Amino acid sequence: MNKKFLALTLGISTISTYSSAQESDTKSESPLNILFIMCDDHSYQTISAYDTRFTQTPNIDRIANEGVRFTNSFVANSISGPSRACMLTGKHSHINGYTDNVKSRFNGAQQTFPKLLQTAGYQTAVVGKWHLTSPPTGFDYWNILIGQGEYYNPTFINNGTKEQHEGYATNITTDIAIDWLDAKRNKEQPFCLLLHHKAPHRTWQPDTLDLDLFSDTEFPLPANFYDTYEGREAAAAQEMSIAKDMDLIYDLKLADKENEIKTNQLGVYGREIPKRMNKEQRAAWDAHYDKVIADFKAANLTGNELAEWKYRQYMRDYLRVIASVDRNIGEVLNYLETNGLLENTIIVYTSDQGFYMGEHGWFDKRFMYEESFRTPLLVRMPDGKRGDIKQLVQNIDYAPTFLDIAGVEIPEDIHGASMLPLLKGEKSSDWRESLYYHYYEFPSEHSVKKHYGVRTDRYKLIHFYDNIDTWELYDLKKDPSEMKNLYGTKGYDKLTAKLKVELSKLRKQYNVPADNIPIKQK
Repeated sequence: MNKKFLALTLGISTISTYSSAQESDTKSESPLNILFIMCDDHSYQTISAYDTRFTQTPNIDRIANEGVRFTNSFVANSISGPSRACMLTGKHSHINGYTDNVKSRFNGAQQTFPKLLQTAGYQTAVVGKWHLTSPPTGFDYWNILIGQGEYYNPTFINNGTKEQHEGYATNITTDIAIDWLDAKRNKEQPFCLLLHHKAPHRTWQPDTLDLDLFSDTEFPLPANFYDTYEGREAAAAQEMSIAKDMDLIYDLKLADKENEIKTNQLGVYGREIPKRMNKEQRAAWDAHYDKVIADFKAANLTGNELAEWKYRQYMRDYLRVIASVDRNIGEVLNYLETNGLLENTIIVYTSDQGFYMGEHGWFDKRFMYEESFRTPLLVRMPDGKRGDIKQLVQNIDYAPTFLDIAGVEIPEDIHGASMLPLLKGEKSSDWRESLYYHYYEFPSEHSVKKHYGVRTDRYKLIHFYDNIDTWELYDLKKDPSEMKNLYGTKGYDKLTAKLKVELSKLRKQYNVPADNIPIKQK
């Protein structure tokens, strides 16, 4: 045991006593291990701890039931790579340098929380989706998917070496993580494991075990599914409509053998999906989707009937993928419990952002509207608070929280705040009262305009800019679905002015350039 780690174990403020069934029957003080589970595009609406309309997720819910549920958890930039960069650095996109998935490249030389934990004696690992263009740094072990990764028989990069695995990505990611916990880590050190699943990212390809789930399930159509976007110019300009933009072959798996169903270029990619599968996988896939295809052709749908069919098919495949995620979370929790690690490990479950489940007629994310701005956050901390935490938190808060848990000094340049006092149930009278958001990826896929904004506990002000100059204001108490833009409406002048002052204060606090051009990380 090195001197630095010894000092940590003696001086750390957050400790837990545990008995490891695998390593020792004697109790000893040690710092908390950190298990940070993150999925890609997992909407809070499809976690039953938040919403029971669509599915049940008992294993994910267990984290909330034995810990806390954050009811006001948000991201700083609702798109995969930039969100992950915010999480790793604790800083907004314009400072960490990774603003979008098109032009940005993550500078791995910069300060991240895994590097700081390493210095403090933690053993660090990341398994699963990385999606930051540059190789991981700050990890003793990394085994990551290439880019977005594939659902079936994916290739991983194991500390620099490519290895193809046969099977389903969610199962494989879990197996690799448990193998590291069980056989590869140094059990004399505390660990920080980032277990990051590809699922349920587009195109929502279920495990063959789950193909028939929800086949007879009808889902309630969101009240604003046929939103006309009146008074919301940026919302009207997007290209993420289920009715218009969701592809029958690429997204909904209607790659008919007769090639009668025609789509755009996405359909070409969609027809490639089954080619990755082995014989058994392909047989199960065809047995399911051939029937879906036949029924679809026979129905000959158009107009609203076609749009609603696409919505149902999207929901079914998405929720099938979630079923696999939940099952695998259960395996991880069972491993921790069986091996005496539950009471010495803080477990975090979240997503890199929220996702639209038909609200506004959409899929995908990107906008500062609630469904994509808001993200699930469930935390089980030994001897911590139980129940709901209502304060406004953001994914820039993860890095300082993990450092605080480990007893590591939080660098002054980190934008986020430690959530540890909230997790302990301590009073937080000085907690933030507003959040800053900024989305940069335009022009690009889905055509969501660049925008930034401020959210308080009740109100939201958004500025869309670049090739557009419009403002939107929402009263989230009266209009939680954000259907009526109040900006410029009589009687809201003082509120608008107040929110603009708050927005300016946040931009100054986070050193946002006046011209919104990000600072390049060298």
